[in-house]
Amino acid sequence: MVVPGGAARPLPRGPRAASPTHGAGGGGSRQGWCRRPCHVTRGGAMALREPGPGSGGARDGGGGAGAEGGRDAEPCLALLPWDRFSAWLHCVCVVGFDLELGQAVEVIYPPHSKLTDKEKTSICYLSFPDSNSGCLGDTQFCFRFRRSPGRKVSLCCFLDQLDRDLPVYLKKDPAYYYGYVYFRQVRDKSLKRGYFQKSLVLISKLPYVHLFRTVLKQIAPEYFEKSEAFLEAVCSDVDHWPPPIPGEILHLPIMGIIMKVSIPPGTTQIVQNMHQIRIPSGYVSQSVFRCFCPVFFHIQMLWELVLLGEPLVVMAPSPSESSETVLALVSCISPLNEFKEYTTRTQAPPSVILGVTNPFFAKTLQHWPHIIRIGDIKLPGDVPKQVKVKKLKNLKTLDSKPGVYTSYKPYLNKDEEIVKQLQKGVQQKRPTEAQSVILRRYFLELTESFIIPLERYVASLMPLQKCISPWKSPPQLRHFSQDEFMKTLEKAGPQLTSGLKGDWIGLYRHFLKSPNFDGWFRSRQKEMTQKLEALHLEALCNENLVFWSQKHTEVEAVDLVLKLKNKLLQADREHLPVKTDTLKKLQAHIHDIILALPDDLQDILLKTGTT
Repeated sequence: MVVPGGAARPLPRGPRAASPTHGAGGGGSRQGWCRRPCHVTRGGAMALREPGPGSGGARDGGGGAGAEGGRDAEPCLALLPWDRFSAWLHCVCVVGFDLELGQAVEVIYPPHSKLTDKEKTSICYLSFPDSNSGCLGDTQFCFRFRRSPGRKVSLCCFLDQLDRDLPVYLKKDPAYYYGYVYFRQVRDKSLKRGYFQKSLVLISKLPYVHLFRTVLKQIAPEYFEKSEAFLEAVCSDVDHWPPPIPGEILHLPIMGIIMKVSIPPGTTQIVQNMHQIRIPSGYVSQSVFRCFCPVFFHIQMLWELVLLGEPLVVMAPSPSESSETVLALVSCISPLNEFKEYTTRTQAPPSVILGVTNPFFAKTLQHWPHIIRIGDIKLPGDVPKQVKVKKLKNLKTLDSKPGVYTSYKPYLNKDEEIVKQLQKGVQQKRPTEAQSVILRRYFLELTESFIIPLERYVASLMPLQKCISPWKSPPQLRHFSQDEFMKTLEKAGPQLTSGLKGDWIGLYRHFLKSPNFDGWFRSRQKEMTQKLEALHLEALCNENLVFWSQKHTEVEAVDLVLKLKNKLLQADREHLPVKTDTLKKLQAHIHDIILALPDDLQDILLKTGTT
């Protein structure tokens, strides 16, 4: 347990207090962030609070917000107040229960944060456990909901290019927000309903489950005692965090403690009075084995269902167990991403993993083809008993037993080795964390064995570099042919890396029709198209463009300048994987071509964009 060292209290607020990164009132020069990836000076932003006892004075270096191991920060474009906050969180909400209205958003902070009515409704419904879950005390869980269309892009959009360096399970999805909830329900006779019910919710574009869960664990109990002034202090701390740059070790101060975070994948540490407590960081559930324990013998079938994007319902007794199990299922196909969609134009269930707690969903969702029913998640001292897959018609009663309800028949033969290995771990009382590591490694190797043949074939669709000419448009990718791909499996299929037997061909045919393949292929297609554009830029830079322009008419030279400027804009807009030296060289080419033109054309071209 983390005990804050002393009564650390925020400095007076109102107009924002002056700091190394905020001038009085939020203005002034700000350094440390650029519209390009950069390193942040360690200690570049200090926590706005007095040091706790034993801290040895004002924090600096490791005590303030910053990043380890980086170069000195370069002076950058000024950012607006709350831009740092927006890189991590969209807003913080407080959801309470109103006797007349039901759940209602009581507070949104910072006050300028925008949420549409539809988004507020989603947050209200998803931030409270249903009345049947009986959650007395404090409960933590998370959810995901669709963002309203037509939102303006944040000024921090330059951070989006950092997604390229992240594993798929940590990439942002621009269509969704994540909600991280700390819900409290306690008896209170002074209230008409007899209960105090309130949720503190962090809304973010980032799928950093364990980081934000840790933040809530630190701030929520104190918030429920101190209310909104405390919330303002929390948000001000977050607005002093460095940007979430992959590979950097970040120091994130939050209300008297400092979290040491590595993104990705890494650990989050809480540093307080020279003590460090390690906690997991990232989207992948760190309690995979604990979540899968109730359906221990069907992990391989569940992997197939998630891989194929099959509609799957998780029925659990509490929101925390429900969300943990959903996260564990999603993580089992990493590094492949799961492309979820909650709406559908047909009557068929959508391709999603849906976590619920209300037992009445057993009847409402009985038309869904695959349902996992779990009881209280506990780690038994004995080896779990094998439970057969049950038929869906047996799930109509509210007292249905835990298990997997489906008519699905797996394509692959059951892997007895992993079952025996995990059973042995239970018998020997192997720690849950160690069991989870074994299970995650198994899922990773299984997914990689499946995806490597696809990666190999898709890479062959890329045109050869010798086909790229600076004087022609970049070549197109070859068309994906299912028959052609299937033929490659005979000699270069999953049998090269996996000993599992079964109908691999049938599994691939099913996968190629699934939304997960469609999303994966579109993502790979985009990456390769951007690579072709980057190679085309490099080919242009290696040409003597000034010499070419001098051998052609002024009209053709002007046309070349405009096309090259568009190329630079495209590289910036689409975050093409282009070296900085290549961009500088292209800018120099543009500048030299313009200087070789008559003065009147120089004036016009210099006004049409940055060279």
